[in-house]
Amino acid sequence: MTLVLASASPARLATLRAAGIEPVVSVSDVDEPAVLAAAGDVAPAEAVLLLARAKAEAVAPAHPGALVLGCDSMLELDGEVLGKPADADEAVARWRAMRGRSGCLHTGHWLVDGRAAPSGAGATSTTVVHFADVGDEEIAAYVATREPLWVAGAFTIDGLGGAYITGVEGDHHGVVGLSLPLLRTLLGERGVAWHSLWTLLPD
Repeated sequence: MTLVLASASPARLATLRAAGIEPVVSVSDVDEPAVLAAAGDVAPAEAVLLLARAKAEAVAPAHPGALVLGCDSMLELDGEVLGKPADADEAVARWRAMRGRSGCLHTGHWLVDGRAAPSGAGATSTTVVHFADVGDEEIAAYVATREPLWVAGAFTIDGLGGAYITGVEGDHHGVVGLSLPLLRTLLGERGVAWHSLWTLLPD
């Protein structure tokens, strides 16, 4: 059984590999703003699911018979959705707004089952993230690494930004961008045992 990851995210790939799964990576060319514009006014948890579905369905035709996973993440703070910052100045502003506070990281997952009768289903993982009360110097130093520029919400929990996250409520894998328990559930609903995808086992 082949699992295709419709994402360029190194963190998602690393998460699957750490869980014993080596996926085929096939990045979609979905126009995300166009997908959201067509959907109209939707809640953040629904928006990430729509984008995850669009990515999975864009990639699936090139991988007949495979399981194709699309994912998308956004941070919600005070009802505002925060994707990747446009530049360093925006990343700094984000962190000044987030420090000492909490936000909800939504990650949509959509799984296309390309076996006999192609079908799909998905769900959203939501995790509350508590941010440290970091100072301006720390924010500047972190943004200077450019790590915040490539991720939703301008932070990571599995990289340099991990020191600035004081806690999470929910699945921490969802903060990385791929909830392993949720993916296991989606696979199980299609009769696919999680352990059947293991290929990278310890020696």
